Amino acid sequence: MEAEQVHATLLDRKGSGREMTWPEVEAWHPGQGVLWLHFDRAEEAVVQWIRTDSGLAQIVVEALLARPMRPRTLRVNDGLFLALCGVDPKHKSRREDRVSIRVWVEENRVISTGKRRLLAEEDLIARLESGCGPRGAAALVVSLADLLVLRMSDRAEEFEEGVDDLEDQLLERGGEGLGVNLVQFRKRTIALRRYLCLQREVLSRMQQEAMPWFDEESHALLGDVNERLQRNIDDIDTVRERAAIAQEEILSRNSDQLNSRMYVLSVVAAIFLPLGFLTSLFGINVGGIPWEESAGGFIAFCVLLVVALAGQLVFFHWKKWL
Repeated sequence: MEAEQVHATLLDRKGSGREMTWPEVEAWHPGQGVLWLHFDRAEEAVVQWIRTDSGLAQIVVEALLARPMRPRTLRVNDGLFLALCGVDPKHKSRREDRVSIRVWVEENRVISTGKRRLLAEEDLIARLESGCGPRGAAALVVSLADLLVLRMSDRAEEFEEGVDDLEDQLLERGGEGLGVNLVQFRKRTIALRRYLCLQREVLSRMQQEAMPWFDEESHALLGDVNERLQRNIDDIDTVRERAAIAQEEILSRNSDQLNSRMYVLSVVAAIFLPLGFLTSLFGINVGGIPWEESAGGFIAFCVLLVVALAGQLVFFHWKKWL
């Protein structure tokens, strides 16, 4: 199998790990250490190996190779399957930067699949190379979940900064042009929160499973990871509420502007309606119009209109309509 299709790491159960070649993988036995294989599930050779040579149950094979999958957990005998998701800032053009990873965990072997390697996996490999990584299969998976949550914490902080910027723009520009941005922002936070909640359910279920290889230290660390994930969900909820308040403020300001304009138009109509009635009345082409024969009739009528207008303004001011 080619190097770009699989990344194999051997854990020495002391916190260190080294990369293995495929011939070494084929000759591996549990006495050497914990084997971690990460495959690109889009490769045909990977699919063939997992189906025929991995020794996994059919339900696990299908789960590892499934295309769309939400976060979930599945226990099969003494092994545990986990479908997790993470964020990948390296590919911001992709939808919400979310990348799924499927993991099968046994006492001495971990098999994971994904379309590309996550930054969390790279961080975990770096820890192993430096000698401060996980010592067993359970610690490996918990450390991976921890790093996934850590990357999601960075995304939650980005959302907090984003809503701060939107609120600043709301104060400076009065909400002009922010409506579409707020709607898109709220959609992104809702989508991320949904995946965070599903991830929390997976980790909670994993914490409840009494696996023989799941040691107390890993169990305690998983509890900390789950608690941190819950804090991220709370932070996202706060961001969503702030974005909703900002959107309501924009709608309120737009409504106030509309009411103000309608009020002005109503006042203008109220002022000019009687004036228009009088000019129409005195412009009828019939005999008997007052001051028809008078040279100052037009001026007198204009003065009458000004007096009527002043009377209306005084009346509106007295009624506090102006």
